[in-house]
Amino acid sequence: MTDLTPNRPEIVAEVSALFEAYEQALIDKNVDVLDATFWNSPHTIRYALHENGYGFDEIHAHRVARPPGPGIKEKRIRLEILTLGRDIATVNLEFKVRGRDLIGRQSQSWVRFPELGWKVISAHVSTMDGLKLY
Repeated sequence: MTDLTPNRPEIVAEVSALFEAYEQALIDKNVDVLDATFWNSPHTIRYALHENGYGFDEIHAHRVARPPGPGIKEKRIRLEILTLGRDIATVNLEFKVRGRDLIGRQSQSWVRFPELGWKVISAHVSTMDGLKLY
C-alpha cells in the first residue's frame, strides 16, 4: 500500500530547504541550481508570466536568457508546503508583486525519484489583480 501520510516533518523540512535554495538561485541567477531543481525531461512543464516552458530544454533556455536579480517577489504573503508520504510534494506561494498592486502565485509539484532525488515536475507562476472575469 502506498504511504500518503501528509506533512511528515522531516519531509517538509527537505522540501522547504530545496524550495528556499531554488528561490535564492532565482535571485543569484544560479542556472546550475535552477536546472538541478527541475526534472530533466521533455515532460517537465513550467508556466511563467511570459513563458510556456514545455520540457527541460525550453525551461533551461529561459533561465539562461533571464536577467539576475530579485525578480517580481516583493514580499511573501503565504507559503504552503504539502507532502504526501516520502516522495510527493506541492509548494504554493502567494506573494506581493514588486512595485505593483498585484498578488502573485507560484506553485510547484515535486516528486522524489529513486535515482535523482527531489525534482520539480511542474511549476506555474501567475498574478491576479482582483478583477473577476465572471
